[in-house]
Amino acid sequence: MYRENTKVIRIGDRVIGGGNPILIQSMTNTKTEDVEATVAQILALEKAGCEIIRSTVPTTEAAKALGEIKKRIHIPIVADIHFDYRMAIAAIENGADKIRINPGNIGSAEKVQAVVDKAKEYGVPIRVGVNSGSLEKNLIEKYGKVTAEGLVESALDKVKMIEEMGYDNLVVSIKSSDVLMCVRAHELLAPQCPYPLHVGITEAGTVYSGNIKSAIGLGIILHEGIGDTIRVSLTGDPVNEIASAKQILRTLGLRQGGIEVVSCPTCGRTNIDLISLANEVEKMVTEFDHLNIKVAVMGCVVNGPGEAREADIGIAGGVGEGLLIKKGEIVRKVPEAELLSTLREELANWK
Repeated sequence: MYRENTKVIRIGDRVIGGGNPILIQSMTNTKTEDVEATVAQILALEKAGCEIIRSTVPTTEAAKALGEIKKRIHIPIVADIHFDYRMAIAAIENGADKIRINPGNIGSAEKVQAVVDKAKEYGVPIRVGVNSGSLEKNLIEKYGKVTAEGLVESALDKVKMIEEMGYDNLVVSIKSSDVLMCVRAHELLAPQCPYPLHVGITEAGTVYSGNIKSAIGLGIILHEGIGDTIRVSLTGDPVNEIASAKQILRTLGLRQGGIEVVSCPTCGRTNIDLISLANEVEKMVTEFDHLNIKVAVMGCVVNGPGEAREADIGIAGGVGEGLLIKKGEIVRKVPEAELLSTLREELANWK
């Protein structure tokens, strides 16, 4: 497991690397200068289970806003910096718990050194981020195109630069929207990099395509023992990213807790709106993240009890009514309109 051997890095009051639990990140899509909107979104992400949040800092106003935002949230905030090294310095001075930069687009070595010096002064880790879309021209020419090898070389070059500037409080990320390239890059980087890796499939797409790409890419990478923090990048409400990230970690056995929902694909015997019911159940159970159980949502009373046997609790639909099932045993019949509320009450009183 590569992640067990990575350097331990502190981000605010959280710790990553060295085999510590993999933490879930997201990124705000509000204007950081809009403190109210940004805080509201971060609080919603916190409630969903986000553990580290990243916000873009393109202006001095955004950097100053970080100080106010930090007073009203409860998770570490990472300042995302592009092009202007002064924004990195301002973000650190205004309380950023970590900064994300690509030294290749910050400018001269002197500018990078100024950022490194400020990070060192405040003890703030730097995430060195390299994306396939911004790979240096000389590396594209060297390898003939954007490749996993080029991404790794770029990242290691940037890491070496910052190390030579006297700083090793680092996190590294290499991202691509090409899933298999991203996987290969991590396989090449992990044995060579002593720092925690932030893993994600960048520009993955909409909730539909982005979830598929992220599940495949992150699933392979994490299963190979690589990755200390993750982000599922989706186009849309970032709250959706958290549920997906949690499910990926749970499926791989890398996180315990939280309810797993299983549901049947429906067939001609289904007499209730199972699709809507399953979606409502999946949303509702996020209220009970402290429970580590399996909930089944089945479409008919013919196979429902048997199919739900491996679940801790389940509901199965009938004609205008349904069954409440525990460990494969029918507990009682419930009117269809009361299935969801009955299940919620059972979970609220679960022992």
